[in-house]
Amino acid sequence: MSLKVTWTLVAAAASLFVRDAAQAKSFEDVRCKCICPPYRNITGHIYNRNVSQKDCNCLHVVEPMPVPGHDVEAYCLLCECKYEERSSNTIKVTIIIYLSVVGALLLYMLFLLLVDPLIRKHDPYTQPLHNEEDAEEMRPQVDSGQGRGNTVLERVEGAQQRWKKQVQEQRKTVFDRHKMLS
Repeated sequence: MSLKVTWTLVAAAASLFVRDAAQAKSFEDVRCKCICPPYRNITGHIYNRNVSQKDCNCLHVVEPMPVPGHDVEAYCLLCECKYEERSSNTIKVTIIIYLSVVGALLLYMLFLLLVDPLIRKHDPYTQPLHNEEDAEEMRPQVDSGQGRGNTVLERVEGAQQRWKKQVQEQRKTVFDRHKMLS
């Protein structure tokens, strides 16, 4: 089910992408950015304008010109103009892929939250224990010869129990050595 929903989301995003590609002219992927520092009594300012790369200079980008005609050349020498390009289509595709992956992971998490209680088998013979060490000793060992451990969940659970047991043994070893040294 989650795979079907994921593909539906991808198809919807792709249709939006195709529709937006037809309207690509409305997105400005190129610009000239001029950063002009303060000059005499004029504060600094950043100017952006969509012009070609050859027209990326102060005279074509800075409008209205904040200085009178005889100071234009001095003012433009202080301005730093850079031509910038970006690909809005690449940005859109990246965001669509990212959101699709996050959505698929969320759906998978919800699936596991709903199905996990149904998959886990509760043993009515074990009582809840308050001590972690006693819980490790009383837990039945998973034996592959009994037919258990076939599902991924049971294998992960078994690996988790082995890891917890190793950590518990390491703690005991460290505390025993600490007691011996002091």
